[in-house]
Amino acid sequence: MVIGIDPTVDFAFKKLLGSRDHPTLTISFINAVLGGTPHITGVEILNPFLDKGFDDDKLAILDVKARDDHGRWLNIEMQTTLPGELPSRLAYYVAAQYVEQMREGDHYWELTPSIGICLLDDILFREVPDLHLEFQLRSHRPALQLTDCMQIHLLELPKYTPASDNGIITDPIEKWVHFFRRAKDSTPQELIDRLGEEVFAEASGVLEMIAKTPRERELYEARLKLQRDEHARLQAAEDQGRAEGFQEGHAEGFQAGEFAGRIRLLQKLLKLPISQELESRSLDELASMEHELERRFSDES
Repeated sequence: MVIGIDPTVDFAFKKLLGSRDHPTLTISFINAVLGGTPHITGVEILNPFLDKGFDDDKLAILDVKARDDHGRWLNIEMQTTLPGELPSRLAYYVAAQYVEQMREGDHYWELTPSIGICLLDDILFREVPDLHLEFQLRSHRPALQLTDCMQIHLLELPKYTPASDNGIITDPIEKWVHFFRRAKDSTPQELIDRLGEEVFAEASGVLEMIAKTPRERELYEARLKLQRDEHARLQAAEDQGRAEGFQEGHAEGFQAGEFAGRIRLLQKLLKLPISQELESRSLDELASMEHELERRFSDES
């Protein structure tokens, strides 16, 4: 029987990676994203999963804040929509997490890296096929790293295309991306067979527990509804924006045509070359041209 619980729903996401009862899952995920260098064997969840209030609180914070056994600070989050401010917000969270380490009397060399990991169920960078993108403070030319003190890792889930041979997946990041994309419609055994690690049996068990526990299922459904409502709200805003943009563009196009007609008439009267493709210019440019031609025509009259 398929699991039926979507791990990208924020409630399920935090049950998986933000529970002190399942540190193995968080450790496995972090090692996969960060490449296992250095390899971590322990993690402290700083804002552990608590189910109180999630059904009523639309502002419940469901990202995962953690510190690994190398002292690095991590913020792990799931984004199912693509807000326009996402890059700035990710940078702000990582910077704030870095700065908040400093206390009076501390030294800069005592600061440890601040790392943000965002799983995005959308695509922000369509110009590249890579589903895992890593951002750090580096020089573009020459290629030099200033510091690894702030890192942002973005996993764009829709870019994932599973291999058609149904063999065991070997890439650690691909295993977790496959889990987040396919767990809802898979059986636990199918996931274990495809992913080949016992940690995914534990992860599947967390999702199964949500499905079988009435209170957790209720909270999951409530968060799923909020998520769907947010999708619908954003879609409506995008549709309205497109409609308004079309109307404004149509009106501006009509106005540009009027400007162009008057400008060409003035150019003809002044025996000047007739301009082509005037409609492609901005309204400000056209108004300035018309004003200058009217001044010249007045001077010559």
